[in-house]
Amino acid sequence: MSVLAAIGVLALLIVVHELGHFLAARLQGIHVNRFSLGFGPILWKYQGRRTEYAVRAIPLGGFVGFPDDDPDSDIPPNDPDLLRNRPILDRAIVISAGVIANLIFAYFVFATQFVAVGIPQFSDQSGVLVADVISVEAPAAQAGLRAEDVILAVNDQSLGDGNEARILLMQQIQEHADQPIDLTVQRGEQQLDLTVTPRSEEDGIARIGVQLLPNRRVTGYRPPSGVVEVLSEAARVFQNAFLAVAQGFISLVTNFSSVASQVGGPVKIVEQGASFAASDATRLFDFAALISINLAIINILPLPALDGGQLAFLLIEALRGKPLPNRIQENVMQTGLMLLLGLGIFLIVRDTTQLEVFQNLFQ
Repeated sequence: MSVLAAIGVLALLIVVHELGHFLAARLQGIHVNRFSLGFGPILWKYQGRRTEYAVRAIPLGGFVGFPDDDPDSDIPPNDPDLLRNRPILDRAIVISAGVIANLIFAYFVFATQFVAVGIPQFSDQSGVLVADVISVEAPAAQAGLRAEDVILAVNDQSLGDGNEARILLMQQIQEHADQPIDLTVQRGEQQLDLTVTPRSEEDGIARIGVQLLPNRRVTGYRPPSGVVEVLSEAARVFQNAFLAVAQGFISLVTNFSSVASQVGGPVKIVEQGASFAASDATRLFDFAALISINLAIINILPLPALDGGQLAFLLIEALRGKPLPNRIQENVMQTGLMLLLGLGIFLIVRDTTQLEVFQNLFQ
């Protein structure tokens, strides 16, 4: 059931994204002839009065189709309501609407969580939580640190608790550039002694390659005091989540070779969502919001076959005063789509072979 819940959340987020494009077009009177969940062969479809709705075989996203280049369309090529005949601003609204829909959805998921479940109450615990190890080549990974570890002490000095503990740990790391420091680490029921050597980077700041958070536990939930608190708390959590996801993408771009191994496809996403649902069903709210923000940021990147790539073409058109030739745009978009599908299939195969249930078959 937890796997089905995670798949359902992922499918919902794709529908939200494509619905953003669809509504932005329809509300402007622009013709739309296809609304598809997935790519490739059609598994199911319904032909509406103006639009074909379909579910396709390859679950790597979805698309909204326009009749502009459909040879079977009976709409005249000079129709002012074809997408390509609209002003640049109208087209930009349609293209960016999917990203905007995902961001708005993420915000309202947080708000809905606070209404349905309540405002979480936290209690500070001893130490600093290692939320993530950003690279297998980072000093932290080389020392044996893992995500979910709790660092209790540095050089036999207790860190205490709360945000002050995180600040103290960061200070110790920065003051010991290229010098080993001893860490006392809590991992489940085990207490470990690890030695890590902070690495001085180009900006002169020493780091060990981890994301650190105060070690806090949810002790309960309380009802919100009103609509204002729900909206303001949702805005605060949304902002923190957006900045954290954006920072992750910046790390991927600036340190791709080290971070690429952490990139996951649909199988990995579903696995993580299922683990959230299995441990606490309410965590599906967080899962849905974070994946929605991820989808928004991925799609705004200026890469072929993504919304950001199409916006890049619009920017070039605005600067040139005319669009690039259709042949160039089609070749770039088709190449980008093939690369995107190839990457998606590779990630599906890789992540599937790394699943515990799959590996147990060969033991």
